[in-house]
Amino acid sequence: MKLVRFLLFPFSVLYDLITSIRNFFFNIGIFKETNFNTPIIVVGNLSVGGTGKTPQIEYLIKLLKDVYKVAVLSRGYKRKTTGFVFVNNEHTANDVGDEPLQYFKKFKDISVAVNENRVEGVINLEKQQSPEVVLLDDAYQHRKIKGSFYILLTKYNDLFTDDFLLPTGNLRESRAGANRTDVIIVTKCPENLSEAHKKRVRNKLLKYKKEIFFTTISYASKIKGSNEYALDELNKFEVLLITGIANPNPLLEFLTKKEIKFKHLKFADHHNFSTKEKEEIRDEFKAIKSNKKIILTTEKDYTRLSESIKELSFLEIETRFLEGGNNFDEIIKSHIK
Repeated sequence: MKLVRFLLFPFSVLYDLITSIRNFFFNIGIFKETNFNTPIIVVGNLSVGGTGKTPQIEYLIKLLKDVYKVAVLSRGYKRKTTGFVFVNNEHTANDVGDEPLQYFKKFKDISVAVNENRVEGVINLEKQQSPEVVLLDDAYQHRKIKGSFYILLTKYNDLFTDDFLLPTGNLRESRAGANRTDVIIVTKCPENLSEAHKKRVRNKLLKYKKEIFFTTISYASKIKGSNEYALDELNKFEVLLITGIANPNPLLEFLTKKEIKFKHLKFADHHNFSTKEKEEIRDEFKAIKSNKKIILTTEKDYTRLSESIKELSFLEIETRFLEGGNNFDEIIKSHIK
């Protein structure tokens, strides 16, 4: 696989040229960026998937929803509808995408919409909901809209500074794209990250002259879904784990550390489960002989599978700042004010 990616390096050079010209035309005004009076906070990354955008959006929702009228706008990746759609109780993940549906079901006091055209999406939100702040999910490369504040995410064990452009690496655009951000958040850090390792990361990001924060993934103490259990009870169960996310490794490591035995069925990120696959999952579950058994999945996968598989339970995650969380909160609040 590494050899194949290396052989594709000339295509990475071409891709770099195309994306760099596009960004240059936006920077000098040949391509138009649309500005809005409403504060628009953009959360995104330079690489393809798996940096923790969903828990970061949820962190911002929790931070702002009690003070401001919040709206979330996403493209609704892999949805079967097109154009502007307000998420409502009748929608499924196929209609609006798994992440927007998750936001809608989890937070009842915000607006959630999907539109592949972000400019059109914000215009519709302003007309119909008059939000006081809009959170743009995964829109760092969507330059037709001008955000008022940019949050760039990069994984601790896969920094964008160590990566290459597609198809050799996983970058959607060159590392120079980091110059557009207001802050950089290093995500999925070990909980016990040392000062020496933080310094090493800061040194790699120093040239971008941005404030840097470190976060980790925190898991909920309860299993939710068809049945509720304390997380500490899970090691008494035979667990069938279903994942359809970009990087399930942190979850696998967490469960292993908790001495939870599980069989893992891994699917691609945002996987659209077929009827046959759902039946195979049920068959795998039936084949487990123990009376104490559970089908466990991620919260995002739960939005896609819960209507078809009634025995399903999920484990919530959230973003937790290792340090400087209050400082980050104040930066966001001050920007909106």
